[in-house]
Amino acid sequence: MHQYKLRPTSNTTVENQTSTSDFLLLAFSSHQEILLPLFLALYLAALLGNLLILVAIGSDSHLHTPMYLLLVNLSLADLFFISTTVPRLLHALLTGDRTITHSGCFTQVFFFHMSGNVDSYVLAAMAWDRYVAICRPLHYATIVTLPRCGMLLGSVWVGTALHSLFNTLLIARLSFCSNHALPHFYCDVYPLLHLACSDTSLNYLVILIEGGPIILLPAVCIVTSYAFIGSAVYKVRATGGVRKALATCGSHLCVVGLFYGTLVGVYLQPPSQTDTQGRDEDLVATVMFSVVAPTLNPYIYSLQNREIKASLLQLFIVKRN
Repeated sequence: MHQYKLRPTSNTTVENQTSTSDFLLLAFSSHQEILLPLFLALYLAALLGNLLILVAIGSDSHLHTPMYLLLVNLSLADLFFISTTVPRLLHALLTGDRTITHSGCFTQVFFFHMSGNVDSYVLAAMAWDRYVAICRPLHYATIVTLPRCGMLLGSVWVGTALHSLFNTLLIARLSFCSNHALPHFYCDVYPLLHLACSDTSLNYLVILIEGGPIILLPAVCIVTSYAFIGSAVYKVRATGGVRKALATCGSHLCVVGLFYGTLVGVYLQPPSQTDTQGRDEDLVATVMFSVVAPTLNPYIYSLQNREIKASLLQLFIVKRN
């Protein structure tokens, strides 16, 4: 798993900047004049894109279908995901205050992992939706129903919340060394375990036994769904059928690739070999995963979806009139 190295920092320096109940977020400690407008623009773009999807679907009764219910939950998860970390980063860039309390740090861990897991499971549910639409089109209306999707999504939110709460409580029981500096712009599980002075073997065991399957399950579902879709499209071999399948699955595949590509970049990189504040490529991968991906997701869908664009256009025309 990904490991984080810290630039050698004297205990006196860290203790002068943080109290015993504070962590110090070291990432992006320079170039604030460039980073502040950049992250502010990304955050506003994420808010705008996801809120437009919510407004478009909520205001048009024709879009109250299982597929768009999944899209609503993806937008909600993205809003939680980016709002967990970026506002605190903007505050640090604006004021220079890089401290975060233990309670604030653990709250970030909970919401960050809950929303990230919801994202992955909603993407898996969308892959299942595409599989039924392409491989079993005659049974789509009876298999993919609003009550069934509602139950599925409700269990996803509750299950991921319980999973995140369990892991957050396991971290909260740990004691931390006098050096509370994190080479990050938000609190995450592995950097916190790296700073812990108490025994973390239980945490790593739980991550391996309970966390691993929870993270891998949606990825396996997505790969399996697209394996069946690919097999069905190959059997048809008609140009029109291939084009229709690509139109149906293209935007979803782009979002899946962006999410899991950046996820691998953050959590499956080899550990840094130098005692630095954090490699530049580590920070880039983290920004892509936690900021850029939830910002681009709504635009990938809204630019490809004629129904959402038509709903927004109709809504703005009615408002103007």
